[in-house]
Amino acid sequence: MDSHAFMLSSLRLAPFALFLALLTSCGGGGPSAESFTLPSGEVVDVSAEGAVRITVDGKVVFATSGTVAPIGRRYDARTEFSWGFFRFHRDNLTEHPFGDYQGATLVDGTVVATYQGDAGTVELRVTPGPTAETTDVTVHYAGGEPLGSLALPLACDEHSSFLGFGAQYELTDQRGEIFDLWVREQGVGRRGGALWQVTGERHDSYFPMPYFMDARGHGLVVDTNERVLVDLCATDASVAWVEVENEPSIAFHVLHGPTPRDVVRELGDRYGRPQQPDAWAWGPWIGIQGGDTAVLGEADALDAADVPYTTLWAQDWVGRQDITAAFIDIIYHWIADDVVLYPDLAGTIANLHGRDKHFLGYINPFVVQSLQHFAEMDAMHLLIQSPDGGSYLFPTLKGPSSLPDLTNPAANDYVRGFMARMVDDYGMDGWMADYGEELPPDAVLHDGAPAREEHNLYPVRWQTLNNGLMREKRGSDYAIFSRSGWLGSQATTQLVWIGDQEADFGPTDGLPTVVPAMINLGLSGVPYVTHDIAGYSGGPSTKELFLRWTELGAFTPVMRSHEGLRALDNWAWDTDAETSAHFRRFARIHQALLPEIEAAASEAATSSMPIVRHLVLMFPDDPNVVGLDQQYMFGDTLLVAPVIEEGAITREVYLPAGHWFHVFTGDTYEGGQMVTVDAPLGTPAVFSLGVDRPDLRAIE
Repeated sequence: MDSHAFMLSSLRLAPFALFLALLTSCGGGGPSAESFTLPSGEVVDVSAEGAVRITVDGKVVFATSGTVAPIGRRYDARTEFSWGFFRFHRDNLTEHPFGDYQGATLVDGTVVATYQGDAGTVELRVTPGPTAETTDVTVHYAGGEPLGSLALPLACDEHSSFLGFGAQYELTDQRGEIFDLWVREQGVGRRGGALWQVTGERHDSYFPMPYFMDARGHGLVVDTNERVLVDLCATDASVAWVEVENEPSIAFHVLHGPTPRDVVRELGDRYGRPQQPDAWAWGPWIGIQGGDTAVLGEADALDAADVPYTTLWAQDWVGRQDITAAFIDIIYHWIADDVVLYPDLAGTIANLHGRDKHFLGYINPFVVQSLQHFAEMDAMHLLIQSPDGGSYLFPTLKGPSSLPDLTNPAANDYVRGFMARMVDDYGMDGWMADYGEELPPDAVLHDGAPAREEHNLYPVRWQTLNNGLMREKRGSDYAIFSRSGWLGSQATTQLVWIGDQEADFGPTDGLPTVVPAMINLGLSGVPYVTHDIAGYSGGPSTKELFLRWTELGAFTPVMRSHEGLRALDNWAWDTDAETSAHFRRFARIHQALLPEIEAAASEAATSSMPIVRHLVLMFPDDPNVVGLDQQYMFGDTLLVAPVIEEGAITREVYLPAGHWFHVFTGDTYEGGQMVTVDAPLGTPAVFSLGVDRPDLRAIE
């Protein structure tokens, strides 16, 4: 985002508002502090300066700043789009504060506070939400000339925290950060810099979400599909700014809590929950490429090595098309390579089913101009359209490509037909539903909606298409894993993998980014998560990286390997005997945990409580857990602190109150303290609360 996006975030209330406040304090005729009680019981206090505070059972769940005013912005917007990356520019920017507080009234059960500025009027409306545990807040602009964006200042105190925001990769508490929320490619390395079309930035995400939780037990949803910008007490330590583009109103949904786990449940009550898959989906998955012979050979090798697994997944069922000699990739279309790699794909899958194993494939929404689907979809007007006319083409690694227009029912039916063949003709049990981040904001769509409003919705529609087809055909007996998402994806996704990490220990895009992303997704109502053992981009991966990532994978809802882009060079489970033994042991540990994983998955299906849990969900009264982003609770009793540094053989871990057993040594620890434990390869820092786990320790 532009550095000037919040350049006036320290702007104080307009002089007239300050004058009114002074009059009020002296008994003058300006607006005075008022208190209202909504029919649902929330108390809404409005200060003499116009600050709004909502209190539920004595706890503040929402508060605006009393020192800065809402701001409208006008500008000439420019957007750069390349390879799924976006840069936004604001030229000729002007700012219009609404600092003249006019007063507040209670009208038909809604509190309405009014603010005046040179651009017009803003009303902040507080009304009971659809459930007793929620309140709706709307900030509505009424003026002549439209605004490019509208920003509301929230109060930020010393205890404010900001957890969630979807898949965020470096922190769990985002306090002190400035970023935007817009579905996009995560980037390779996320280092920023001149190569923005490749590298991405710190907060770039496939699955952002305009939502956060305060660790004190309340949450806030910005209910929009437009781009959202936040300044979380960074520019001004007392103000958290939330800005929404292209809408005359900002709709907020306040989640009362009163505990963090209640906030997650209330988020799911509003936006839905994923369907729990059948038990086989939680067993280890192994990625394999190379064709019929390679897939069945992998199954034979796993059986011979006595490695437990339930699923093989092969992204190259569509055929191989490499990026470079080292980077092995696939063809982007929706039909099987039944000439070279998979002449008997149906037979291969039937063979696996006969072994009580499952097979997953791959699909993405790209329609490559040079391949089969483009000409027919172009002629049928099923693709997104260019503002200049004709199907919209943009560059991809596979050449000029377009996307199905998912606002067009006929386009959905067309793509759905190919998905149906994956199940009906070949017997697939599911697939990776990749991508979904690329809808250009200037495209022309079938239903007439502005593409900028549909951009963040595209992954929701894409996942609805994929999962809807499988739910119709297979009920819960399928597995689809996707990476992109937005608000509403909670109900349309099933499993979410956190994206394409680098195959290294790098802090910005390697192994250390896995745990924060899983935790933040869980806090955002996405309970079923997975990741690539041992990364995807870059590489080649090393033995140590593979072993450490395997240890983490065992304590993940879906333990899943991927060959990565450098499939021929990356370390794999069978590269040497020591690695095979290590992988077998941790796959068995994961298998032993399946009853606990299934129980947690069932809980998530009704409460949104994630399987990978930020410690604040389990220990809400411990202030020491709020900023922890490299350890988590796995279900109710296991605390996992993976080794994420190359060469490290110890791990520092915070243990909350309680009696803890080290799962792999049997040593005991009293909680409420930070401890440092030995963590050589094969002995990750995993602790059990209140009960020893010799069952896991004994697994070889």
